Amino acid sequence: MGSMPMPQEAVDLLLTAEEVALKLKVSKDWVWDHSSRRRPYLPVIRMSDGALRYRASGIEEFLKERERVSLFRRKRR
Repeated sequence: MGSMPMPQEAVDLLLTAEEVALKLKVSKDWVWDHSSRRRPYLPVIRMSDGALRYRASGIEEFLKERERVSLFRRKRR
């Protein structure tokens, strides 16, 4: 009796800062800064060894929120 594989939708990949930087087309320094010090804050998971990881779904939500903010600002002008 093996374990049943999880559906792909149920798997939320954890990304490294480098992978997030590539996805957002920004530097790793930008990712690190926005993981703790600068707004807008990226949703981050701090691992026990100090490594930072990011849920793929959290990054997608971050992008959607940034898009909403951009549209709101554009409409106010």
